[in-house]
Amino acid sequence: MSTSAIQRIVVGMTGGIAAYKTPDLVRRLRERGLEVRVVMTEGAQGFVTPLTLQAVSGHRVATELLDAEAEAAMGHIELARWADQILVAPASANFLARLASGFADDLLTTLCLATEAPIAVAPAMNQVMWRAPATRANCERLTARGVRLLGPGEGDQACGETGAGRMLEPLELVEALLGDAAGPGPGVLSGRTVLITSGPTREALDPVRYLTNHSSGKMGHALAAAARDAGARVLLISGPTELPAPHGVETVAVESARDMHRAVMDRVAGADIFIAAAAVADYRPEQSAGSKIKKTDSETALRLVPNPDILREVAALEQYRPFTVGFAAETDALEAHARGKLARKGLDMIAANWVGADRGFHTDDNALEVYWPGGGHTSLARADKPALARQLINLITERYHHAATRGTEDSRSPSGQ
Repeated sequence: MSTSAIQRIVVGMTGGIAAYKTPDLVRRLRERGLEVRVVMTEGAQGFVTPLTLQAVSGHRVATELLDAEAEAAMGHIELARWADQILVAPASANFLARLASGFADDLLTTLCLATEAPIAVAPAMNQVMWRAPATRANCERLTARGVRLLGPGEGDQACGETGAGRMLEPLELVEALLGDAAGPGPGVLSGRTVLITSGPTREALDPVRYLTNHSSGKMGHALAAAARDAGARVLLISGPTELPAPHGVETVAVESARDMHRAVMDRVAGADIFIAAAAVADYRPEQSAGSKIKKTDSETALRLVPNPDILREVAALEQYRPFTVGFAAETDALEAHARGKLARKGLDMIAANWVGADRGFHTDDNALEVYWPGGGHTSLARADKPALARQLINLITERYHHAATRGTEDSRSPSGQ
């Protein structure tokens, strides 16, 4: 949904000290011209009174699941149909767990289940709670369903500790929800076909074991959703992931690098833009055993052979060459390696990110350094992956239209940056 399509927003509040920020958030949203209704849990009312939120929103605050003053006493259905967007801020660890599990035992969780509007949450909790495996798993389940995570930020916490878990400041939340992070408007890629690869590949050693990498597919799937929202026809070729196929996106499931190579080359002729977000294995075993390899006391040597270079082949096409975007996941010398790959493979753009502990793979957020020929560069600050994907699609769209109007060679010159 584009920024202009968001006119009515429900702000949900759960119990936590960060609730003191929510009245200012409501005020900031109203400054942007939005109509705001507020839903408070019982815990939230222990920190801020409903009267305060009524004063800043201009509407009665909803607190009860069955509301005698609502039409048919079904206030949650009315709000669910009314909202263009739902934002829960603060979202406590308890609320995230209940939302991930599909609970509907109060007004806010029931509203989230009953709505078809996009849902965003602004986590706020102690830094140890945020890092807990249960919380991380709940967040992964929510993002896989399309729920946007805005934050949390890092810094001093009310408990006296320091770390990740602070609710983003009201202006940061408004900007993330309505500002540049909203990405391209609807229709900017209308009539275009975008081909995207996502996830890892698996290279079989035998029927039981395989070689792979840590890619989760979150970024590739988020890019597919963002390109769809920009009006494109999207073809997603995905290696093995636990993510559901994005709604409205034609998805092809593959296993190995050679499977992905065939799927891409079969479809690339119809693509205007190709985004290679998948982490494709560079090598595969020279031979894959037909039965399980048994353990012995002796050493075993594994001979590897190169896989097809999908990105290089697409970029080298003479006919039907799409605007070609690569990815580079690096542990050192990020810019040097990314620019080298950009030139070596003849790409139109490359998005590079650091990988390692708590960075890149399996995380819900990321940051990107984006380069293109002629010295072009921009930084996309750390954000949740759906928001980051919208920003990247926006940038790809700009460069694609630039290349289409001025010619590919001109777009690679310094004057075409």
